[in-house]
Formats: sequence, structure tokens, C-alpha cells
Amino acid sequence: MKAIEVQDVSKRFRLYKDRPSSVKQLFTKFGRPKYEDFWAVKNVSLDVDEGSVAGLIGHNGCGKSTLLRMMAGIHFPTSGTVTTRGRISALLELGAGFHPDLTGRENVYLNASILGLSRKQTDLILERIVDFSGLAPFIDSPVKHYSSGMYVRLGFAVAVHVDPKVLLVDEVIAVGDEDFQRRCLDHIAGLKADGVTIVIVSHGLGVISDLCDQVTWMDHGVVRDSGEPSSVIANYLRGVNAGEDERLRIEAEASGLLFSPAKATESEMVDDSGNPLEFGVTGEPINMRVALPEVLATEEHTYSLMIQTESGVVVGETEMSAPMAQQDPLANGYTIRCRFDPLLLAPGIYEGRVRVHGGTTVRAEAMRDFGFSFRVRAESSPPGGLLRLPATWLKDNGR
Repeated sequence: MKAIEVQDVSKRFRLYKDRPSSVKQLFTKFGRPKYEDFWAVKNVSLDVDEGSVAGLIGHNGCGKSTLLRMMAGIHFPTSGTVTTRGRISALLELGAGFHPDLTGRENVYLNASILGLSRKQTDLILERIVDFSGLAPFIDSPVKHYSSGMYVRLGFAVAVHVDPKVLLVDEVIAVGDEDFQRRCLDHIAGLKADGVTIVIVSHGLGVISDLCDQVTWMDHGVVRDSGEPSSVIANYLRGVNAGEDERLRIEAEASGLLFSPAKATESEMVDDSGNPLEFGVTGEPINMRVALPEVLATEEHTYSLMIQTESGVVVGETEMSAPMAQQDPLANGYTIRCRFDPLLLAPGIYEGRVRVHGGTTVRAEAMRDFGFSFRVRAESSPPGGLLRLPATWLKDNGR
């Protein structure tokens, strides 16, 4: 059964120009205020199954928070329909639903009543809410004296303890400290296990990847992609990278500085004798040789190599180094080489990104990533996860 059904939904806001700022201006200006229609959400359709976790990702202003507010019933669609089933608990913004002059305890009762709980029902969960928030010493102080992190702690604690059937969370967990963020994520995982339907808006792609069963990427009010998390996140990152390349190209053309394409001119894997290899082998040494644009050979730069999976999950990055430019058999530029002994990656297809920093030909803020793909396979039992972790096991003689 669907917990949330969004059918061909659009939301329009009016952006006013020269809007009267006083009563005098209201009467001295002739005609109605001028405005432009702004469509924050355009023809979006989306279903969320009961007990699943859905993520909404995209750039700031893409419409994901507006869509979440329509799910919560705060905004009404200009066209289309949003259908939800079960009690909804929403944590949409810092301090939403709090009265600054009321104490934390009083705001707990106020928020719980808005969400449909009686005072007796709130009495039963009050202690759990206060314990989870960690605000017992401040619970009887007015919330106007709370820090932003304390606001989030209390708001999240209320939202997740009112027995919701649907929980809507909009990028507020990141405001809390590390300990509270971990507790929030653990609690959300517990709610997921209990069958609560959850929709999360977040720029934290790691959180989205770990928690969500489905992800929707929104861009300027429309759905660009929706489906399995790793695939959608990979498409989103490719879109972000393409946009960054275009922005840097335009900036470079305007300033007359070098813009380097985001692809190495040539790359290959070789053994220690320089013989080309089709793939790396887990546990064996490997050399990654990458040709860069020749203009970079005129001076020494600082380099690092970041490796990520096809879905955009970063595996790790090497330390910075500044090798000397060297001529090599690869065409179209000069080459640098990075050696792994041994290669610890699990079998799969990866993307390497050579990061070039510094020098007069590359501005620091226009640091370029030169990407290339490579394949790894195992010739023995492959490791679980992304890496084979080097370790030594010792017998401790029972001590």
C-alpha cells in the first residue's frame, strides 16, 4: 500500500516587484502590484510505499522542501493531488512550531497536541522525549534562550516519539553535534525497522545512500531521476560535475586563465616493468599512469588521487605529492604515475580522479579533477565491502 501518493503536482508562488512597503505607497501607486509566477514544483508524480524510506536530493531551490511541505499539508498544490495515510510527524525547519516565550516542556505539550496527542498521551512519552533530547537541565527554560542545536534536539525528539506513521525530515539533523546526529540516525533506522514511512530531504548523500530504499533527484522543480539510490546518486553527481565544468569553463574564458577538461587525455594501468594491464588485481601491486594536458608540464604542481565507486561513494584519497613532470610513451601530454603496493580495492569498476593543485596555470579555486575509469578483479577470495583491510592476527595466550 502507498503511504504517500503525489500525482502530477505543481506549486506556484508569486514573486512581487515594487511591492508597496507602506500604506502611503499602497495608495500613491496606481494599479495592482507587479509580480512574476515562480513554479517551485512542476508536474511531479511520486509514490512512497508504506514502511519504506524515500530521499529527496537536489540543489538548493530545486523544490524538494516545497514538495515535503505539501506532503505535510503546510502548502497546498496549485494543481495535482497529494494523498497521505496515517499520522504525519514533520521536522521541517529550525524551531518550527515552537513558541519562544514558552519553556521546553510547554513546547513539548504544544507540539504534541498539534500532532494529535492528548495531554495524557504526552505525559506517557514526556520522559523519553526529554532523555532523548539531552536537555533535562534546560527543559523548564524558555526556548528563546536555546541554541540552534538545542532547538533541533527538542524538535527532533518530539517528532520521532509521537508514534508517527509517516515522518518527514528536512535537513535539520546536520545542525546537531556528532553524538546527537548518530542518535538521530540510529533512531531513524529503528523507526524504519518498525515500519514507519520516512521521507528525508538532505544534502548528505552518505546518509541518503545508507538509509533510503528509493531516491528522487529534483532539479528546478522537476524530477530528473527516481529509483534505486546508488543509480540516482551517481546520475546526480554526474550532473553536478557537468555543471561545475561549464561554470569553470565560462570563468576561465572570462579571465583568460587555463581551463583544463575534466578528463585525462589518456590513462592506463601498468606493471612495474611498464607493461599495460587490462585490470588491477586485489592484493597485487599496480601502477596507474595518467597523461595530463602538456601545458601543466611547464611547472611543478601538487597532486593527489581520489578513488570512488561508480555510484559516487568515495573510497579514499592519497596523500599530496609533487612529482616531477616526466616524458613517457603515452601520447597527448605528459604523465604522472601513482603506485599501489598492494592494491587493496575489492573487485569492481572505479573512477580515479587526479587532483591538480597550485601553480600559476591553475588557480587554487579552479583546481581540476582529471577523471579516468579502471577495473579491479580478484584472483582469490574477494574481500567483503570495498577494501581488503591489511591486518595481522596474533594469539594472545588467553590474556
